[in-house]
Amino acid sequence: MTDEPRSGPERKADVLAKLNAPVADAWVATADGDPYLVPLTLAWFGERVLLATASKSPTGRNLTRSGRARIALGDTRDVVLIDAVLDETIPVGESGAAGEAYAEQNDWDPRTAGSGYVFLALRPERIRAWRNESEISGSLVMRDGVWLV
Repeated sequence: MTDEPRSGPERKADVLAKLNAPVADAWVATADGDPYLVPLTLAWFGERVLLATASKSPTGRNLTRSGRARIALGDTRDVVLIDAVLDETIPVGESGAAGEAYAEQNDWDPRTAGSGYVFLALRPERIRAWRNESEISGSLVMRDGVWLV
């Protein structure tokens, strides 16, 4: 990796590549009182992040109550941070195209896990992406749900 900063369009393309990657793993932080951090696999569908979890899990409960999450992709030298709001909670049995998209991108189909699972559709509001110190100043690629590049 070079110390030369990527352009905005390059960063956006790299973010989208991570979001669309097969079996895209992420750290998801939620809170309603105590913070909760958990690794989950996501899918990118209709400009939203889809997470699958048990509706009664801490992540499911926190998102239902607070409506907010922070999602981190990549490692410490290739970071994507997404601040997102809950757009919709979709029971797995009623997931239609969203369930199909999740199953196609991942190695697990939550629709087979039973009615206790849901898809949480999150709308990104803010996305930052950087690889090293030289990219920190231009790391903001989305603000208020609008791509800046």
